[in-house]
Amino acid sequence: MPTSVFALPAHLAPKADPALIGRDEQHFAAMAAGLAQLGAELSDRLESARRAPGGKGRQAVDRDDEVRRLTARLRALSRYGLDLCLGHVVEAGNPEPVYIGRRGLTDSAGRRLLLDWRSPAAEPFFGATHANPMGLTSRRRYRWTRGRITDYWDEVFTADGLVGHAVSLDDQSAFIASLGSARSPRMRDVLSTIQADQDAIIRAGSAGALVVDGGPGTGKTVVALHRTAYLLYADPRLGHRRGGVLFVGPHQPYLSYVADVLPSLGEEDVQTCTLRDLVPEGATAGPETDRDVALVKSSARWVTAIDAAVRFYEEPPTTAMTITTDDAEIRLDPDDWTDAFRAPGPGTPHNEARDEVWEELLTILVDRYDGDEPEDHLRASLSRNRDLRTALHRAWPLLDAADVVGDLWTVPAYLRRCAPWLSPEQIRAVQRSDPRAWTVSDLPLLDAARQRIGDPDRPGRARRGDPDAAVHREHLARVVDELLAADTYDDGEGLLTMLRQPDLRDVLADDAGAADTDRDLLAGPFAHIVVDEAQELTDAQWQMLLSRCPSRSLTIVGDRAQARHGFTESWRERLGRVGLDRIALASLTVNYRTPEEVMTEAAPVIRAALPDANVPTSIRSTGLPVTRGPVADLDAVLDSWLAAHDEGIACVIGDPTFAPTPRVRSLSPEQAKGLEFDLVVLVDPESFGTGIEGAVDRYVAMTRATQQLVILTS
Repeated sequence: MPTSVFALPAHLAPKADPALIGRDEQHFAAMAAGLAQLGAELSDRLESARRAPGGKGRQAVDRDDEVRRLTARLRALSRYGLDLCLGHVVEAGNPEPVYIGRRGLTDSAGRRLLLDWRSPAAEPFFGATHANPMGLTSRRRYRWTRGRITDYWDEVFTADGLVGHAVSLDDQSAFIASLGSARSPRMRDVLSTIQADQDAIIRAGSAGALVVDGGPGTGKTVVALHRTAYLLYADPRLGHRRGGVLFVGPHQPYLSYVADVLPSLGEEDVQTCTLRDLVPEGATAGPETDRDVALVKSSARWVTAIDAAVRFYEEPPTTAMTITTDDAEIRLDPDDWTDAFRAPGPGTPHNEARDEVWEELLTILVDRYDGDEPEDHLRASLSRNRDLRTALHRAWPLLDAADVVGDLWTVPAYLRRCAPWLSPEQIRAVQRSDPRAWTVSDLPLLDAARQRIGDPDRPGRARRGDPDAAVHREHLARVVDELLAADTYDDGEGLLTMLRQPDLRDVLADDAGAADTDRDLLAGPFAHIVVDEAQELTDAQWQMLLSRCPSRSLTIVGDRAQARHGFTESWRERLGRVGLDRIALASLTVNYRTPEEVMTEAAPVIRAALPDANVPTSIRSTGLPVTRGPVADLDAVLDSWLAAHDEGIACVIGDPTFAPTPRVRSLSPEQAKGLEFDLVVLVDPESFGTGIEGAVDRYVAMTRATQQLVILTS
């Protein structure tokens, strides 16, 4: 006899009545057969696709896409068995339950076994309330444990729905039980307990920018992740072939915590990252210790400064020159150079644009040639002409983004030329001795420079041996003289990195033979970007994201009260300033995660610094008061909690000397943002800082607790 999918504990024996679960048992048996059949079909199709001839061009791409798609479907299918099913709804006038799943499923006869949670027909499963039942008479949600149902709850919305459900009725208990369950190292998707206010935001359209504003515990991250999966299902304009979706989190511990959610929802192609990941230098960039310098670098105007810094190296010659071939002399005038410099299309990165300038120069010379040499031979001969190549490298050198940005921090005259809005004091403040001592505040500039310049290896810099270093030194002397003549500062003239490269011959390398580098998966463009903890982004950091999202279709999740450096504007004002104009606002005001006992302690902390902070209302209580004690009690507190709890995760916040263990994390307040733990132990929270930054760090740290908060002081 097959094993029942239900494994209800003894105290829930009344719920095991066949009258209550018999129909479910039959449905799960049909699901098991359907899943087995689907798995076999997908495996056969994958094997056939792999055996198919690779072909060429589009045929090869289509074959590889099919293999990738089938592999992803099999991988998603293997994540779940019958626990694909979230629950069912019964609609008025139709006694047959409609079962809702993480993915859709039909049997061999085409009968629908599971309705994908993202489909419009599944919306009542999440959105129905007693005030608005959305056509339902009842709703059932399951709790799955290791592939079997260990509890379920029924909610009824009409008098007819009461029939046969008496022992299973426990309105909202599925949701409340999920809130009280132990945390794990990875965030679980919470599809079966998404609330109506969250679901409405998840299903909102993708046009323009949607801001989801909510305090701690309101489910902002849940909304962000599930909205990502929903939009990819519901909006074909956001699919992989159209650019796909980028999900941006605040830090790596956060990304690790949520790593399993999107794959569990059937979406494995979403790119996830932090802002640091968008540029190579982000991996080692340190904090900007000077708050005034960080403020200067936070402006969106640096995009125009980077453009000016690159245009500095795009100057056509002002004197005529003669190019000698085997049988002719061809004159190039300044106007010819100007015409060639206009050849690149708008937005073409500097290094790639040089190829177009070069081809236009060759075309001008070929058109002006009146000899007998065939055109292809002439172009080849001109391409090898040393004087022409030298002139091009003087006028349009290859650039490196890191060198250009480094020069801004070491050459005051160069910075003043590129960012004329800066005051003399600001220019002095951002100067430093090591141009590549990167900080997080430099990353938006490096990103803008890389996008404006392009791949430094694109035209090819690998070949060595070109002897024209003297030409570059001549150019160096001329440019530095110009800068010195314009420099009114007394703190040193600096020396442009791009004009003192240790191997000047690289700049004169042959353009041929360059190898394409692997495509940067984070370069974009993306059809939609979801950004969590968005209240922390500076105007300059917003440019990093907007440059990757030409559609301006974004989901922006944050809490103004959790902005470490203050957020005095409205969301519309902040986002309008950085370049967004279609902005919709949605608010989450119910704190589902943080117990009332913790919020009672945390609310005064943030309101002392921000009286108008949007502090959400907690809907649950654990009965565990916030406790206080000396720092010396830390080990005892943890040992006692671990002994009493076989499951769950604790976190010590504020003690960098504490070594983490498998079930106890050790984080700073900033690293804890976006995470949640059963037990949180704050160590000397008053040492977190003063003013808004200190208050926000204490508030964020306190509200990470889902069960218990302990505060220890020296």
